[in-house]
Amino acid sequence: MKVAIGGTFDTLHDGHKKLLKKVFELSEGGEIVIGVTSDKMARANKNREVLPYKVRTENIAQYMYKEYGVKVRTVELNDRYGVTLDEDIDYIVISPETYKVALKINELREERGKKPIKIVKVEHLKAADGKAISSTRIKAGEIDEHGSLLQ
Repeated sequence: MKVAIGGTFDTLHDGHKKLLKKVFELSEGGEIVIGVTSDKMARANKNREVLPYKVRTENIAQYMYKEYGVKVRTVELNDRYGVTLDEDIDYIVISPETYKVALKINELREERGKKPIKIVKVEHLKAADGKAISSTRIKAGEIDEHGSLLQ
């Protein structure tokens, strides 16, 4: 199986790890492709500092190797679609806010004569206050990477 996921992955937290676990499970020893937003794209959508692209890709590759013993292919995302429009991919793992992007990917794939990608939506992991764990909240000092409250 070939499984794709995309994101900024700035401050790798337990919510990301939940998504990555699903990616690993679905891959069944096949290829894992992780799209990581470029520095330009990551900073355009955030009103905060973001770790450099190379640091974010290295963090995620090291995590996947340490946790699951797998090597992953990281690709730089300069748009919302990355390699998903052109490559044969079995699954795409997404969080709730990116579901519409996954639908658009399949729409564009159909226009190109490609088979649709199976969409696997993983619900957000909640912090102690019941709100989603996110890098934004971690950077704001509200929670740590495990969702524990800091304020």
